[in-house]
Amino acid sequence: MLAVRMSTWSVHPLKPATLCPPPGDLTSPSRQRRHTLPASEFRCLTLEDATSVFEIEREAFISVSGTCPLCLDEVRHFLTLCPELSLGWFEEGRLVAFIIGSLWDEERLTQESLTLHRPAGRTAHLHVLAVHRTFRQQGKGSVLLWRYLQHLGGQPAVRRAALMCEGPLVPFYEKFGFQALGPCAFSVGSLAFTELRCSLRLHASLRRNSGC
Repeated sequence: MLAVRMSTWSVHPLKPATLCPPPGDLTSPSRQRRHTLPASEFRCLTLEDATSVFEIEREAFISVSGTCPLCLDEVRHFLTLCPELSLGWFEEGRLVAFIIGSLWDEERLTQESLTLHRPAGRTAHLHVLAVHRTFRQQGKGSVLLWRYLQHLGGQPAVRRAALMCEGPLVPFYEKFGFQALGPCAFSVGSLAFTELRCSLRLHASLRRNSGC
């Protein structure tokens, strides 16, 4: 179950401006941290990020649907098996938005696709995209999704991306090249979803031409 709160093994950091430390004591941990962390960075998530991921996800989804797409154990599961299919946006070392995906090897998503990673699959199933509440309404969901699709486009084994979302979010994903396939063959509790798919050929071309 993937949604964006818009009210929402490559690293592609944004290039921060050069920071010049002020004179004085530079041995303090807080002062060192302030001047060594990149201003903004995109990278794959690790197990160390799992708690931060779940905290953002829980706040974003529980208040709306009463449930989370992934529980903490499932977050850890996917970050163990396929961290290269995740992407986090960090600002000064703090996670502000993320996407978690896994591979799927059938034509359409099924109930099993919610919890399984099939390494031989050619479809990246996007499980969740979430933005920290402090950083919503700033376009970060759009920027992260565009980066993520280019990231997937750089992985030769991945041919397409798929996701399921509620009806009102369909136009958002269509702007990124996703096409609605119709209702999902299953529901989650009382929630019904539309399944969407996107070819990654365009994003792979854009990635090559950008030099990333």
